[in-house]
Amino acid sequence: MQKYVSRRLIRGAVLALSIAGLAGCSMFSSPDPRHDPAPLTEYAPGISAATSWNVSIGSGGGYGFVPAVVGDSVYGATPAGRVVKLSLATGAVQWQSDTDAKLSAGVGSDGNVTAVAAADGTVIAFDAQGSELWRAKATSAVNIPPAVGDGVVIVRSSDYRIQAFDAATGDVRWEVQRPGPALALQTNMEMIVLQGLVVAGMPNGRLMLIDASNGNVQWEGAVSNSSGATDLERIRDVVGTPQVQGSLLCGVAYQGRMVCFDVSQGGRSVWEQPFSSHSGMTIDNVNAYAPDQRDIVHAFSLADGHEVWKQSGLRNRHLTQPAVVPQAVAVGDLEGYVHFLSRDDGQLLGRVSVGGGALLSPLVATTHGVLAQTGNGNLVLVGVN
Repeated sequence: MQKYVSRRLIRGAVLALSIAGLAGCSMFSSPDPRHDPAPLTEYAPGISAATSWNVSIGSGGGYGFVPAVVGDSVYGATPAGRVVKLSLATGAVQWQSDTDAKLSAGVGSDGNVTAVAAADGTVIAFDAQGSELWRAKATSAVNIPPAVGDGVVIVRSSDYRIQAFDAATGDVRWEVQRPGPALALQTNMEMIVLQGLVVAGMPNGRLMLIDASNGNVQWEGAVSNSSGATDLERIRDVVGTPQVQGSLLCGVAYQGRMVCFDVSQGGRSVWEQPFSSHSGMTIDNVNAYAPDQRDIVHAFSLADGHEVWKQSGLRNRHLTQPAVVPQAVAVGDLEGYVHFLSRDDGQLLGRVSVGGGALLSPLVATTHGVLAQTGNGNLVLVGVN
């Protein structure tokens, strides 16, 4: 029993150290100014960006809480237990429900069913009007948002098991489990449901395509392979949200690589770059964009993976997974700023403060601008012209 408890304590300590390492901090040495967040600089604005609406949806935020946009509506949740649906255009509340539970992840929605996860592993689903449909128990804690679509609610639990629950009843439909590493990052990760397939990145450095109807694994590909002398050195988590553009499926890993596969050719690797990101990547039809481990933002050609540009003006500002809007690439930072970079050359174009402390959730691109979930439980839409 003592051995088990000690291992849990060591695991927590190493995880905390790994996240601190992302910020350039160490508990064994004096602060190094090379790891200080880059100061904000003045520059000529290249776009017009401003807050369109700002709505409190509860209290708290953090990893595992990402707003979902379906059509003209936004779905959100907070750790305190509230789940809401808002108008994307105005921020007006369309419905809200309180789960009477502390949440560990949320929200996933297809517009008909909306799901969140409680801290004890309970998955809670709501119908299109915000009335509770069912509750079901995952095999362990759920720390990434559920994915909803094709008649199922899918969760990935901390024992590296992916489970699908029937969207109407909450009955377990299937489950898939893979061996997991001794350590995994506490950061943003998401699954998506696309054309009948669940696309999932795993802490073992692999991407998976799973048939949403029956749980059959259709394909697996290595974004990064584990290596190193210690558990910390062997962390190779696929971070952020898997990206799909046509037949390309792309992912990025911590201490690993950025890779794009062609799923129309059996998952052949089209290109790869040695890369380490703690937050994830995004793509458009031209480039792939991601901040690296030191928050230098890179753009790589989606065609062949060559580097197009990099922007170091936001170094060590703990950037979020980016979002692409027609005018720019957007990233959030540790002080609640949303920064806009040129998609062509990475030049800084503008910034807007959304408040609420550090932005941990990925930014979400919408038809009305960029959506951010703040650390104090607000959803903020930033319009861009």
